[in-house]
Amino acid sequence: MAESKDTRDRIVTAARELFYERGYAETSLADILKKAEANSGSLYYFFKSKEELLLAVLDRYKEALWTELLGPTWKGVSDPLERIWALLNGYRQFLIMTEYTYGCPIGNLALEVVNRYPAARQKIYENFEGWRLAVRKCLEDAGARLPVDIDRDKLATFVLTVMEGGVMQARSAHSIDPFDASLFMLRDYVNRLIASAG
Repeated sequence: MAESKDTRDRIVTAARELFYERGYAETSLADILKKAEANSGSLYYFFKSKEELLLAVLDRYKEALWTELLGPTWKGVSDPLERIWALLNGYRQFLIMTEYTYGCPIGNLALEVVNRYPAARQKIYENFEGWRLAVRKCLEDAGARLPVDIDRDKLATFVLTVMEGGVMQARSAHSIDPFDASLFMLRDYVNRLIASAG
């Protein structure tokens, strides 16, 4: 049983890495099997199709939100608003480190598959929602530092929109400038909210 779970994990991990590096359409099942060091019988034992494997990859991203993204990023950052800036700065550093080759893995898949695979669209939405709700919790934890009449839920959506748009523009421009401009205006807006709260 443990060996069976290990094989499934290797297949999902390989698919996740290849979908991120090459995209869903450009990754073949043969590529995944080679990277996972598994045979086709193992793959079809766990997954009926490539789309079903995609769904498992999206589930893996949801499960890893805290352990791979939020937890490491927020380690040692107790201020809720600073947690948001730390999260966004993490994307900034990754853009620079990869020379704008890779963006947000969920954003990449959203652009590629949402119109063709309704089940994947739903799981992509759930991944975005997990990220957005984590940011909303930060905004809620900021308490009276933000005006009481500011809708924290909508503000969290705005933060996600700024991040995704900034990443996409930076990759297109092959420059961090659009991302920095987006974050500058977001921070300016939040600082104005803080000032108006007194």
